[in-house]
Amino acid sequence: MKNVARLLDEKGTDVWTIEPGASVYRALEVMAEHGVGALVVMEGDRPVGIISERDYARKVILLDRGSHDTPVSRIMTAELKTVTREQTTSDCMELMTEKRIRHLPVVEDDRLIGIISIGDVVRSVISEQQYLIEQLEGYITS
Repeated sequence: MKNVARLLDEKGTDVWTIEPGASVYRALEVMAEHGVGALVVMEGDRPVGIISERDYARKVILLDRGSHDTPVSRIMTAELKTVTREQTTSDCMELMTEKRIRHLPVVEDDRLIGIISIGDVVRSVISEQQYLIEQLEGYITS
């Protein structure tokens, strides 16, 4: 079973962030610019929330707010769920499923060191299962 550290080694540790006072419009620009679906909201070096495309759809569009004049802090998810490098992909999948979230910031000593998405976790699980299948096929045919 892979852990988060191995996932980050494979995918990299780039994380796109934004400040709580930035406009939702600016957050959307950053997401589009980097091809990501969420940004970690940072106050200095400390992660304080996350904003996703889902937050935008549900808390701006559906409530008829303006994205230019709504600050990120108003719609971000402040109850930030995080993981550490030592946690397994199974731990991540369980947390993501239970909390219905798609992104998990990775923290170490209260500092942001990466982020993983549900896509990263699913790819990892599929890879592990494929490896196991190949090993079992090799064992059966030998």
